[in-house]
Amino acid sequence: MSLSCGIVGLPNVGKSTLFNALTKKIVAAENYPFCTIDPNIGIVPLEDPRLKHLTLLSNSEKTIPATVSFVDIAGLVKGASQGEGLGNKFLSNIRETDAIVQVIRCFEDPDVIHVEGKIDPIQDIEVINLELILADLQMVENIVQKLEKGARGKKESPETLILMKKIMDHLNQNLSVRSLDFTKEEKQILKSYSFLSAKKILYVANVGEEDLPAMDNAYVRAVKEYAEKENSPVIPICAKLEEEVAQLDEEEVMGFLKELGLKETGLAKLTRSAFDLLGLITFLTTGEVETKAWTIRQGMTAAQAAGAIHSDIEKGFIRAEVVSFQDMIEYKGRVGAREAGKARSEGRDYIVHDGDVILFFHN
Repeated sequence: MSLSCGIVGLPNVGKSTLFNALTKKIVAAENYPFCTIDPNIGIVPLEDPRLKHLTLLSNSEKTIPATVSFVDIAGLVKGASQGEGLGNKFLSNIRETDAIVQVIRCFEDPDVIHVEGKIDPIQDIEVINLELILADLQMVENIVQKLEKGARGKKESPETLILMKKIMDHLNQNLSVRSLDFTKEEKQILKSYSFLSAKKILYVANVGEEDLPAMDNAYVRAVKEYAEKENSPVIPICAKLEEEVAQLDEEEVMGFLKELGLKETGLAKLTRSAFDLLGLITFLTTGEVETKAWTIRQGMTAAQAAGAIHSDIEKGFIRAEVVSFQDMIEYKGRVGAREAGKARSEGRDYIVHDGDVILFFHN
């Protein structure tokens, strides 16, 4: 299971610069709109210091972290939902992702053109959000029309039509689908539809180097206030700095960050926040061959976690031996944890916790 985040924003807000830093992959980042036309995709490892400790403990040959996929989608502009600036293509790219990372310009630079002619992060957010809402409105109107036509000829689900009309009314107020409350039954129906404005969103406030190390200014505060109303996270980042840091080796990075008064890279915060956005956690497996982080959703059972490794392990599940990461380190491995009574035998309905180190027994 891998989370896919679409990086969106108006042109010249720092999307491609951020993507370069995330992937250490040089894609064009020029000072004009639509520099990015086809989406660039990068798979980024989730930083997890627990893996290093377990790798050393087990003398593993390989270490495999969890990953997050980032898709660098071209800059949206007003009218994207009507096809402006190749908008239909860009909106379809967003539709294929699980969550949205919206980059907002929170820095002044007379040398970098702003597509709207001025720096106004809230207006930028609303331009993007409105285009997603308008695209959804077109989609739901078509769905309602088809359902009503179908209802004349054969029996259709009345619950689906009622839900679609509820969504349509909400969108007509320029409100996103994610701001609507749904019942359990409605959520089940929604799984068949991919509304853009229903996707969870993480705002990246892109600041200038003059705002380090606090990464705070009036623009960032305005974005945080806006995001708080819709319960969305905000990560302030200096994309330009992150791109420079991405070119350094691991030892150089820590020294460089210390000089700037920073404890970690903004990208580490971003990948972690993107991972948390959809309620994902990792459980760990470790041995001589490999130490690996496996991605599952919060609330999954031991049997479902086994299925993340292989469907045959889920089918033949007998039990799971679970040791917490802390106990693995304290008692120097699974054998020591067993001797200390810290290795628990759990059944198929056990709810897996983040950082559980699991050994599955199966037929």
